[in-house]
Amino acid sequence: MTDQHYFKFSNAVVLAPLISVLTIWTVFWLELQLHTNFNQYGIYPGTLKGLRGVFLSPFIHGSVEHLYNNTIPLAILMAGLFYFYRDNAFKVLVLGILASGLFTWAIGRPSSHIGASGVIYLLVSFIFFKGLITKYYRLIALSLIVVFIYGSMLWYIFPIEEGISWEGHLGGFLSGLGLALLIRSDVPSPKKYPWEHDDFNEADDPFLQHFDADGNFIEKKEEDLPIDEHGIKFTYILKKTPKTDSED
Repeated sequence: MTDQHYFKFSNAVVLAPLISVLTIWTVFWLELQLHTNFNQYGIYPGTLKGLRGVFLSPFIHGSVEHLYNNTIPLAILMAGLFYFYRDNAFKVLVLGILASGLFTWAIGRPSSHIGASGVIYLLVSFIFFKGLITKYYRLIALSLIVVFIYGSMLWYIFPIEEGISWEGHLGGFLSGLGLALLIRSDVPSPKKYPWEHDDFNEADDPFLQHFDADGNFIEKKEEDLPIDEHGIKFTYILKKTPKTDSED
């Protein structure tokens, strides 16, 4: 698989972030229009009714500030997921949201847990760890960019601030790590030059034919110059450095 095949732009790179952002803002707009809130549809740990929040809670936010803080990271990370891991993007989202939601439901405090923060932690964790696991230089670079921009979020997987669902953050983080380990992702094969292949024969290389076994340059007549597959003769000029008085 080449870079051109793997890193290929698709409509999902734009549509997925756009739909996600429009959905969470539309839900908040409906709350304002109906003069109500949908907090009761969030994850409420330990109750059967609270299980509906596993898939509903990411769309519900408590304030404009809460919504705004989640909008930009969600759009950027969603675009990154669908561009760099498009074959597994939907699988990561569905399984990740399910796993992080159930984790929050299982260990969370008796309160309504809402917001897309868990999804953001899921995306940060998956993109970061998956890039390191693949060991492919472009994906590693993406991992470093993600940790540079969002690395400070790590503190919020711990209960350091009242009113923040650290359980949802921790669930998203662990879900991303688990999926990075479990989901197989094909990466482009590194480009190899002819001399890096196992079947490479030095005697067939036009450049190496200008040197003997000891690495000394061999001057050849024009009719003896090697010809490549396109019928072009290879010619190399050995530049001789003029001697100075001190070298005589």
